[in-house]
Amino acid sequence: MGIDAARLACVRLDSEAALDPSLTGSKAANLARAAVAGLPVLPGFVIVPAQLAGGAAPSGEKALHRAWRELTREDRRALVVRSSSAHEDTVESSMAGRFESVLDVRGWADFTTAVHSVLDSAGRAGVPTCGQVPRHGMAVLVQPMLRAVAGGVMFGADPVAGRTDRILISAVRGGPDQLVNGSSLGVRYQLTRYARVVGTEPDEPWCRRLIGRRRLTQLVRLARRTEEVFGGPQDLEFGFDAEGRLWLFQARPITAMAVRAAPGARLLGPGPVAETFPGVLQPLEEDLWVLPMSHGLTLALDIAGTAPRRKLRGLPVVTTVNGRAAADLRLLGAVPSAHPVLDFINPAPGARRASAAWRVGRLRTALPLLAMDLMADVDRELGELPAPSELLAGQMQSALAWGRAVLSSLHAQESLAGALLGQGSGATAVGEALALLAEGRLRGQTDAELLARHPVLLILLPPSLTHRAHLPQQTGWTAVPRGIAMLPVREGLRLRIRWVQEMQASMVRELATRLEAAGLEPDGQALPRLCTLRWHELTAALAGAGQPADLARRSLRPDSPELPAVFRLAADGSPVAAHLGRAGPGAGQGAGGGFGTGTAWNGHGERPEHAVLVVRALDPALAPVLPGLAGLVSETGSALSHLAVLAREYRVPTAVGVPDAVERFPPGTELSVDGGSGTVEPSATAVGEAGEALTP
Repeated sequence: MGIDAARLACVRLDSEAALDPSLTGSKAANLARAAVAGLPVLPGFVIVPAQLAGGAAPSGEKALHRAWRELTREDRRALVVRSSSAHEDTVESSMAGRFESVLDVRGWADFTTAVHSVLDSAGRAGVPTCGQVPRHGMAVLVQPMLRAVAGGVMFGADPVAGRTDRILISAVRGGPDQLVNGSSLGVRYQLTRYARVVGTEPDEPWCRRLIGRRRLTQLVRLARRTEEVFGGPQDLEFGFDAEGRLWLFQARPITAMAVRAAPGARLLGPGPVAETFPGVLQPLEEDLWVLPMSHGLTLALDIAGTAPRRKLRGLPVVTTVNGRAAADLRLLGAVPSAHPVLDFINPAPGARRASAAWRVGRLRTALPLLAMDLMADVDRELGELPAPSELLAGQMQSALAWGRAVLSSLHAQESLAGALLGQGSGATAVGEALALLAEGRLRGQTDAELLARHPVLLILLPPSLTHRAHLPQQTGWTAVPRGIAMLPVREGLRLRIRWVQEMQASMVRELATRLEAAGLEPDGQALPRLCTLRWHELTAALAGAGQPADLARRSLRPDSPELPAVFRLAADGSPVAAHLGRAGPGAGQGAGGGFGTGTAWNGHGERPEHAVLVVRALDPALAPVLPGLAGLVSETGSALSHLAVLAREYRVPTAVGVPDAVERFPPGTELSVDGGSGTVEPSATAVGEAGEALTP
């Protein structure tokens, strides 16, 4: 099928008009810009609509035929016919592979057919065309066909790791088309910006000979020159001809560049805080609950002397990323030091702990009484507090402020109790709540009746201003309730934290009800809007300063993906997963419970007979499924966490901090879990069966 050559114009690649991407498309315009800068670009021309070119280029069939004849040297060499759309090779999208490229085109008839094929591919990709004539920047790039002895693709940065100090090259024998169409993996080289090879895959002698040292140096020089021309690292296609000359076939911005954490950025992770806040938090929830937790943990770390005050003053121990709670893992001691040898010879940590030793020694004796006094004060304040509907707005604000202050103290003492007092009797608030829940349901009581009668049940529900989750439907719990007075100090403090949080939630819900009753907010909108406020905005509004001007435009944070077990923050605030060195592939932290084997299960679908529950975080909602588990494996969490304690009560072998456990141990995998060492690996039975299957 032919083309309407009368409506087309030919723009030479070395002309000024070729630099305009709205006329010649991004691919051709980039090559024209590279050619002007002196980069090794093959000659060629660009076919564009005559009405767009105006008088800037010759048009009509004679002009097209003349350009073809000159470039082919009277049909003595083949051509490459490629698309050059304004929609491809941009910073936003490369549209790589969406349009047609026709190689080794010979003869006028085949040339016109190739041009039509390229234009037709633009229509299939959704780029507008006008019959057989390109429009809106859709053009056709024509260049000589180079018989490359070696070619490939080069990135002026590492887009996967987000490293701008690395250059990646994939090369094959022949032209780069084998790489870009996916038919060949090629040889992968990783280099510094000074052409030093830091990696070759596969690492074979013939691979190192494919692109030798001299050619690698040429390529790195080309990558750096194109970066200077275009103002950033580029995605390049290249080829070496039989004479060893390097040619640039294509240059476009690198898209989807992975973000990279700044060197030395602190290690964060959901860790134990995900057990308290498993979901996405709204701004007011952060200020009511996360800030007091961070302040309390800071006080505890300072008192114990486990972290320098300079760091504690400058870094919050607990923060939020995309609305999800995360903790500084190094400050909490949840990850090993990055410099253990330097820490060993550094006298500062030892001196700091020595100076705090007298405090810690006295505190170990005094803490139980201090905690009992604090819990008694909390119980008295909560008991004397009228129902929210009976309070004035100012009184509700005072209750919220008191809650923030006392939560800080509760978190500080809870953290110190965990570090100094041990497990105590081993009883847990969750265990008490599950026992009461099972007993109450046997009596036919509803969940609402049980919650009103037994506030300890709140420990089974995560705090939330916007909604209340449902109590577990199946507990499987057979323990006898012992009463909250039997709980160890740390568990008692945890329970008071949850009660204070629920008191604050009831105050905010009452404020929302009053706003809607007064007609100040539409029905159903007051509570979501209140949750988008910060604490200082809420107190200002209650003091009569009015609402923020943009409140009506705010919306609740949507659900976001779970955070990596260990990560650092990039410059834009996004989390970048970090991988810590481990002793073994399944190494984690042992949380007790003995040793067990079973089948990996993610908590969904039918439960295997001997199930090893593999999860990302130790969510308290998992407590009902603990009885009868053959093991528990979590990517995050602590051996002192709530769920880990419960697992030990049920003698469930538990390992926490196991990297990438969910991905490495999918449902159905036969596993062994050592609760002492934290080792998780395919069980010997599964390995033996696999070996037998492979034996000829």
